[in-house]
Amino acid sequence: MGRVLTFVYGLFALSATARAIVQLATRFEVAPLAYLLSLLAGLIYIAATVGLALGARGRLLAIVCCSIELAGVLGVGAASLYYPDAFPEATVWSRFGQGYGYVPLVLPFLGLAYLITRRPRPA
Repeated sequence: MGRVLTFVYGLFALSATARAIVQLATRFEVAPLAYLLSLLAGLIYIAATVGLALGARGRLLAIVCCSIELAGVLGVGAASLYYPDAFPEATVWSRFGQGYGYVPLVLPFLGLAYLITRRPRPA
């Protein structure tokens, strides 16, 4: 389960970060908030991937990143529904990850459940 989770986080890290960089470089003026939030999401996915890949040594990093990710997807998801004018373009977390099949909404729950139920082995 850990390897699958690390792979999915890595995939989201790559896709969200690459997409945000292209959008920021080519269309920043269209939706700066949306694109910056997508970049933030991508950076958090990168850090979560590193934490998951490190195993027990990266557990705290992964827990913090998954928690920030959960707060982000819930906060940005709600804000994008209440203030749609502030989000003229979709972000990874807008509408609770609708553009990504709601995977951004489910992923932090899976990540936290995995990290909390998996106890690190003693050294």
